Amino acid sequence: MTRNGQSTLQRQLLRGGALAHEGLDKKAVVDAAHELGLALFVANCDPARSRSAVLRAIVKAVDFPEYFGGNLDALYDCLCDTVLDHKTGVVLWLYKLHSGDPALEEDSALIETVCSDASDFARENGRVFAYVIEHAGKHPDPEPGVAAAPYGEAH
Repeated sequence: MTRNGQSTLQRQLLRGGALAHEGLDKKAVVDAAHELGLALFVANCDPARSRSAVLRAIVKAVDFPEYFGGNLDALYDCLCDTVLDHKTGVVLWLYKLHSGDPALEEDSALIETVCSDASDFARENGRVFAYVIEHAGKHPDPEPGVAAAPYGEAH
């Protein structure tokens, strides 16, 4: 612990916005979010190979209703509503977002912009929205005769 009994990680979470994934201890993030009363959601983006699949992973993680619109405006609305649904705020971890895939390269940057905008919204409304984007590069090329991993499985 440091000044005022808060760790550096806790202060970063309370500031909201992007947290650098490199060197970040997942258990420490879980513990710090819990101590601060922040809801923590992990979206398994590993199997996602398209924008819509990434959006579905995020919506599934935050348990957003079935009527989700499936576009970036709907993602922003989903994140903002989720932030307002929690007294203190939210931490979202995008696990293994394959931003190196040609199909996801541009969309990954757009999703990151939506997360940044949601963080601004949270701050303006007295809440916290912090997020981690764990970039995972490109998916490996498929092996002939081997099926892709199903979406429901987390690694």
